[in-house]
Amino acid sequence: MLAALFHEAHVGLVTPLRDGMNLVAKEYVSAQDPDDPGVLVLSQFAGAARELTAALIVNPLDIDGMADALVTVLKMPLQECRARYGEMMQQLRNNNVSVWRDNFLRDLKAR
Repeated sequence: MLAALFHEAHVGLVTPLRDGMNLVAKEYVSAQDPDDPGVLVLSQFAGAARELTAALIVNPLDIDGMADALVTVLKMPLQECRARYGEMMQQLRNNNVSVWRDNFLRDLKAR
């Protein structure tokens, strides 16, 4: 159900004030139609902002900056939406749950 809503949304606005909501951001990107993807607007405070750099990164405390980001998304050409989506999907494929697990276990053994 949630994936269907993410799929239909032209804008994914994920703006926590501290780290969190990382899976929501990644689920939003993963649910997009590659031919007509929406654009992720992501808080600079979310850990996912370090990975999903093709999102529009915002400071959620900056109201004018948030408004500017939304205007940018709504005027964004389809080719740019596709390029941003493609970059984020590649990042998600390169750092999937298996990679995360292996890195976590490696780091745990190193302690």
